[in-house]
Amino acid sequence: MIMPKPLFPGARVALIGPASAVPEEKLQPALDFVRSLGLEPVTYPSCYFKNRDGYFAASDRQRAGELNQAFADDSIDGIWCIRGGYGSHRLQPLLDAELIRKNPKWFGGYSDVTALHLFLNQVCGMEAYHCPMPSTEASSDEFTLGWLKKALFGELSGVLGEPDGHPGEMLVPGTTSGILCGGNLSLLAASLGSPWEIDTKDKILFMEDIGEKPYRIDGMLTSLRNAGKFDDCKGIILGAWTDCTADGPGGLELADIFDQLIVPAGKPAVINLACGHCMPTLSLPMGRMCTVDASAGTVTLNV
Repeated sequence: MIMPKPLFPGARVALIGPASAVPEEKLQPALDFVRSLGLEPVTYPSCYFKNRDGYFAASDRQRAGELNQAFADDSIDGIWCIRGGYGSHRLQPLLDAELIRKNPKWFGGYSDVTALHLFLNQVCGMEAYHCPMPSTEASSDEFTLGWLKKALFGELSGVLGEPDGHPGEMLVPGTTSGILCGGNLSLLAASLGSPWEIDTKDKILFMEDIGEKPYRIDGMLTSLRNAGKFDDCKGIILGAWTDCTADGPGGLELADIFDQLIVPAGKPAVINLACGHCMPTLSLPMGRMCTVDASAGTVTLNV
């Protein structure tokens, strides 16, 4: 796995919109946020609301072209998705894997950007960062900012912290190691049957989501289970499930769904890791070797 060079004070960072458009009023605060970290933002056309194409930040071809261009540009030190939303997986057939492999760079984002993490990890063999994005987390807390800076500047290693000082919780006991993969559950489920289908073989699978009803999460986890993804992996990390509640009584709770669909695989599993669509939140290096000690509720990132 290629580990791109970390960023540094003064680094020129390409801001791109691979999915939904950025509201006009959020662009300037996003730029201010990037500058507050000591980085120089370079805004690509997809960052500007006027260039939107329906509910996308720009056309598929333009968004993919900007991503290819940012990797090819020697003056760009890193690439940071300005927001998620919807549409990143439409770019996968248009990305130049060979160009990206020859020009590895720091790349960050999360949520819908999971589709690009899959491409970069599995097709390009390059590590990428599941981390907050400038137009959606421009006023982050100290914990979130601390872990984001570790991801930006090459210091993301060791035991993952927790905002309240407590580790995650054990779902299935055991200790295991493997390359970290995964991200947003909706995008992982959507990848099934495509050339960019999530590969969990001998890996640690991380999952999180937002705004999904429990029956929807049940359906997506069932699809992953039926595709053998839980049997293939070595361990599982469950992050935040924000606003994923049922409308009323009578259905299964998330805990029941996890017990029925994840526990039977028998793989060491940690639940309630502070990562995903939540604040505070961790940053994760997708493609990095890590160790899950489910009995202790800890995740350790290897150097």
